[in-house]
Amino acid sequence: MPMEWKKPTSAMLEAFANCAPTGADIEHRSMFGCPCCFVHGQMFFAVHGEGLVVRLPEAEREELLAVEGASPFVPMPNRVMREYVVVPEAMWHSPDALGPWVDRAYRFARSLPPKEKKAPAKKARRST
Repeated sequence: MPMEWKKPTSAMLEAFANCAPTGADIEHRSMFGCPCCFVHGQMFFAVHGEGLVVRLPEAEREELLAVEGASPFVPMPNRVMREYVVVPEAMWHSPDALGPWVDRAYRFARSLPPKEKKAPAKKARRST
């Protein structure tokens, strides 16, 4: 049975917009219809389904997971994305609470090797 896709709420989108950093090395793009931030091809802050997600190194992940309402990011059943944490909803409404986690996520992603850009897929030729 296919998973039901949940659209982000206006509160989520507003929280993302209030904390999404800008800069020469930061790229804003959409994945699955949701806004995301990337640095050197590495995603670090995103809206997904019912939450805001940040990518953190292990020690900082554990620190955030200790906060009430935070949880591991599981985009599909049995598919835990180990470096990502869903931010507690209580932080959405406070850039002072959410902003530092987004900054940490940015610094972590920036420390990772840049992702290679994939070549566009070739279209299959139809035989006539």
